[in-house]
Amino acid sequence: MIIPDGYSDIPAGKIAAVVTHLEMTAPPARRDDPPGAWSLRKVDAPALHWYRDLHRRVGEEWLWFSRARLNDAELAAIIHAAGIEVYALVVDGRDEGLLKLDFREAGQCELVYFGVTGSLIGTGAARFLMNRALEIAWSRDVRRVWVHTCTFDHPSAVAFYQRSGFRAFRRQIEVADDPRLDGTASPTAARHVPIIE
Repeated sequence: MIIPDGYSDIPAGKIAAVVTHLEMTAPPARRDDPPGAWSLRKVDAPALHWYRDLHRRVGEEWLWFSRARLNDAELAAIIHAAGIEVYALVVDGRDEGLLKLDFREAGQCELVYFGVTGSLIGTGAARFLMNRALEIAWSRDVRRVWVHTCTFDHPSAVAFYQRSGFRAFRRQIEVADDPRLDGTASPTAARHVPIIE
């Protein structure tokens, strides 16, 4: 489908975002870890309630809603699949960041979910998490690591990924039902994206 130049109406009750896909095809130059008391732990066969809670705490402000709409069987099939790895950023004994890597396609790694809770934004925790993500991804037999983000995400997300060594290669428009209107997300989430009923 070709989207015409100019404005396109989005129906009430929907949200629309510009999605930017970014990739790297060789390991980037190593970046030093910022100072901080963070660690990373791999979570094998994550409990669904744990995953839902951390996913919400990290992503609700940025309208991460697709996993919240899945029933338990659907979510388990995704996060327990062979080739999927889930990690938590740990701060003071609490899980405060989420990293989900997808190695299911030969020669590739997708950073499916990447983020830290709101109180850690700007502290260097995301840099620490990205350093670990890239170390893990490039330690495998991959030729490409990629990620996508959208205009609902933190305003610095694309620049952060580019500083990390990613290059933008594709843009799409995503339209979906507003998750704040059906109870999937809190009505107060993502105040930077107005609700239009």
